[in-house]
Amino acid sequence: MALTEGAVKALFPHAATTAGVTVRVSVSYLPEQSEPARGRWFWAYHIRLENDGAAAVQLLTRHWVITDGRGARHSVEGEGVVGEQPLIEPGASFDYVSGCPLATPSGAMQGTYRMIGADGVTFDVAIPRFTLLAPAVAS
Repeated sequence: MALTEGAVKALFPHAATTAGVTVRVSVSYLPEQSEPARGRWFWAYHIRLENDGAAAVQLLTRHWVITDGRGARHSVEGEGVVGEQPLIEPGASFDYVSGCPLATPSGAMQGTYRMIGADGVTFDVAIPRFTLLAPAVAS
């Protein structure tokens, strides 16, 4: 069953489109992997890459900028995502889930994916900024 556009937007509230590639993000706080008493909070994020262009594209590298609640910025770069460099055909999508620990109960992530088109030209695709926010715990 295909999701309606409204359902996709509800599941993935953060989105950005660059050169026919849409990056959608959903984020969840994981209390079972967090230890606030030890200064550790953990989130999972679900990324969906959609190729709305006329030719296949391949994800080569990722670059994340992670900012914690104190404003400290951390840059993460690497090949592919979750051990893959997916080739995404026109009209197709690629989904993956990863995680991010922080030493504060809030923060944000954003970045870029370096892609290569069927024509051999590389280009950067924006990953929209999204917040990491742990729920308030009553004491």
